[in-house]
Amino acid sequence: MTTHHTLSDDARAKRTVIILVLAQAIVGAQMPLFFTIGGRVGQQLASNPCFATLPISMVVLSSMLMANPMSWTMQKYGRRAGFWLGTAGGVLGGGIGAYAVSQSSFALLLVGAFFIGFYMSAQGFFRFAAADTASDEFRPKAISYVMAGGLVSAIIGPQLSSLTETAMVVVFFGSFLAIIALNLFGVVLFSFLHIPKPEAQATKDHPGGRSTGELLKTPVIAVSIIVAMVSYALMNLVMTSTPLAVVGCGFEPATANNIVSAHVLAMYVPSFFTGHLIARFGTRPIVAVGLAILAGAGFVGLLGVDIAHFYVALILLGIGWNFGFIGATTMLAGAHESYERGRIQGMNDMIVFGGVTFASLASGGLMNCSGGDAQSGWIAVNLAMVPFLALAGAALIWLVMRPKTDDAF
Repeated sequence: MTTHHTLSDDARAKRTVIILVLAQAIVGAQMPLFFTIGGRVGQQLASNPCFATLPISMVVLSSMLMANPMSWTMQKYGRRAGFWLGTAGGVLGGGIGAYAVSQSSFALLLVGAFFIGFYMSAQGFFRFAAADTASDEFRPKAISYVMAGGLVSAIIGPQLSSLTETAMVVVFFGSFLAIIALNLFGVVLFSFLHIPKPEAQATKDHPGGRSTGELLKTPVIAVSIIVAMVSYALMNLVMTSTPLAVVGCGFEPATANNIVSAHVLAMYVPSFFTGHLIARFGTRPIVAVGLAILAGAGFVGLLGVDIAHFYVALILLGIGWNFGFIGATTMLAGAHESYERGRIQGMNDMIVFGGVTFASLASGGLMNCSGGDAQSGWIAVNLAMVPFLALAGAALIWLVMRPKTDDAF
């Protein structure tokens, strides 16, 4: 339902995409950096090793809780202000984290992780910002290119971890200084971002727009949120369990790392052409393919626990996430007006990351408490995908079967 642009209007959108790709690739490296060290820092500082991964869960929880405030900030003050708010949280979180490791304080580490989650929340809006000034034809490509920047950040983040975690006398102190530096770079980078604020909600032609409840009842919006949540949550559920399953089935930790690396490549490499596929075939077919590939990942995971099974399942998981999540984002971006984005985009990310938070917490329980060995836990994790894929698949079929209306993308 967004305003149609001509192709010549995409000059601004392309400049925006360049900035956001750089932000995703460089500033966004703090996320894989923190996820690489978070569990180990937690294990070092927590009195109970069961709480070792709590800092990572705290980042995801913060991202969920900040989704609506972040969206409101961007609606009222513009995208740049929201991204600056995210980098401010990252700087503060990095500083608190550095102080936490210097004082061996697990509680302060959790506080720092919560503020780092501000940045994760802001980064979630990069994909929507890429679509703000794009034409209908360029929109899926813009979203896809920005998501592709995650491939670079996934490489830079772990490398920064290796370079910084023992660079200072206090272990991990340098890693938190790197997080501060990345966010300060983001402050400068976002100063070059110029996306017009959305038009006022109360105008003669648009007296306020739809309420949040009305937006959520819009079929294409409801289905896009369901698909995005299911795609992201299931990816997180399986990926989080994979290292435990691989090592638990008798393979080396290095093998688990290689499998996860293959998964990350599968998540982001398709982004270079996903947008083109959406532009050619439409969002619904690509989303359907994504859900089918996710189902294929679960099926392969249930076939066995050989190295080949893990590799194929995790590669399919990454590709399925890419098609499902980018397709759902494109559906949502095209189903509301600019003056409505403050309501629906924040709600979307709160629901999506709520699902991710639940998945990250459930993953360990399914893996460790669903049988007597790692293979039983891995089977439970893959079986847990079934009802959620059924939900997303049924929602998409329902949308396709509905008569076409003016709110459908």
